[in-house]
Amino acid sequence: MIRLLLFLAITLLLLFLSRKPLQNPGVHGFYRFFVFEGIVALVLLNHPYWFARPFSPLHLLSWGLLTLSIFCIFSSLLMLKKHGGKGTRSSMPENFSFENTVHVVDTGIYRHIRHPMYSSLLFLGWGAFFKHVSWSAGVLVVGITAFLVAAARVEERENIAFFGEEYTKYMAASKMFIPYFFSFALCCLCYCHPQFLPLQMI
Repeated sequence: MIRLLLFLAITLLLLFLSRKPLQNPGVHGFYRFFVFEGIVALVLLNHPYWFARPFSPLHLLSWGLLTLSIFCIFSSLLMLKKHGGKGTRSSMPENFSFENTVHVVDTGIYRHIRHPMYSSLLFLGWGAFFKHVSWSAGVLVVGITAFLVAAARVEERENIAFFGEEYTKYMAASKMFIPYFFSFALCCLCYCHPQFLPLQMI
């Protein structure tokens, strides 16, 4: 009951923060809302197992992914603050202010990854998933991954419209998230739990 109440409370907060993008399915914030919803649901679902068997192989993998999640978010925020600049985008009123950069950031973590903040959410989702592998958690983490890809693709379309050819060239020299991450995570999952082999068809 407490977890359900927490989920409802956090959902109300997310609905408030995402009230603008949720009115426009054509912006990346629309899909990002469902990423956060999925992560909240997954964390609360696996919360009872968070510290159970902390040194088992799956939990060590989980802790590693959660650590990477923290690294990605702090590294990306630092690079955005240092190199992104600040501006306004009248064509995208749904954006948060920190998203309205005026320069293509292609240094630091952004040199290799176009969306390190989304990578952080991806690592967070899969890290929470490996706390306790189940079909319900599997459905949630696949949904989180799918919405992250959708948000990233829409955001790239927005960035091409704003930055032009400079961003197109940047895309050719970088990866969306972590190269081959989903394939690696799925292989780990299927190795540890063969019952999840059908997921490899997704």
